[in-house]
Amino acid sequence: MLIIWIQNPFPEINIILFLSDFLSSLSSSLSNFAMAEEEAFDQKSYLEESCKPKCVKPLLDYQACVKRIQDDESGHKHCTGQYFDFWHCVDKCVGPKLFANLK
Repeated sequence: MLIIWIQNPFPEINIILFLSDFLSSLSSSLSNFAMAEEEAFDQKSYLEESCKPKCVKPLLDYQACVKRIQDDESGHKHCTGQYFDFWHCVDKCVGPKLFANLK
């Protein structure tokens, strides 16, 4: 922004002009930022949520495993396999839909 300062008997006019230029540039910057934020949309998260109901069996298997090992104090038991089975099911559902939408 180029500011040209001219001496005049009414200095408050210079300040008002400077402030109006500043506010208009700030307003346009904020509107561009708001548009960029509105355009950003995480399709993967949306598709994952829509695919989770199709993967009920792996989710139930994972939840049963978590309940089964809940009292294990040794730390040797885990449900990693069931966890990854659930997310494999979700990813298998999401993959074709997601890559069809990517540009």
